[in-house]
Amino acid sequence: MLAAMAVSLGLSACAGVSGDTAPRGAADGVPQAAWPASLNITAINVNVPRTLQVSEANRYYPGGDIVWRGDPIGDRHAQVEAIFREGASRGTKGMTSGAPVILDIEVTRFHALTEKARYSTGGVHDINFSVSLRDAATGQALSPPRQLQADMKAFGGQAAIAADQRGETQKVRITAHLAEVIRADLTRPGSYQAENLGLMSVFDRY
Repeated sequence: MLAAMAVSLGLSACAGVSGDTAPRGAADGVPQAAWPASLNITAINVNVPRTLQVSEANRYYPGGDIVWRGDPIGDRHAQVEAIFREGASRGTKGMTSGAPVILDIEVTRFHALTEKARYSTGGVHDINFSVSLRDAATGQALSPPRQLQADMKAFGGQAAIAADQRGETQKVRITAHLAEVIRADLTRPGSYQAENLGLMSVFDRY
């Protein structure tokens, strides 16, 4: 029934991010003093837990935690890890001031579009992850993990085809978006706010 509703509303496999429109990236009660005023990122760790379920179903609303078609069929966990690692590397470029710290990222959800959705309705890239910092010398956590929801609009139909022709593939767009989100959150903790995608962000959570 949800799939039928998705088609009727012109939504996609990942047309469902959360319907919550509150600001994202809130500091979750972490004292601002715990976050360094300047960052010297010396290492980036990305964890995509193997407990996250992968779906290869070509449906509007596939189940699972990871839906990814931007690379050839293979180890989707490793592919998502590589995307986050590249995005985080770009997002932290130039962060070389202050005491050395380690950036830890843990992915909790990564829903891009299925083939069926990308070449018809479009929808939402539904991406959730946490960030935290550790002292590079001691390994001590500088703050609890902060949850981020980095949803973004996903092209569909002719718009998706045109984007691919310009070189703006799902992988290119998502990697650039993650770089922006990570940089914004690290430099201004709690400031990042996900785009309000309205009805497009209702269904995929169910």
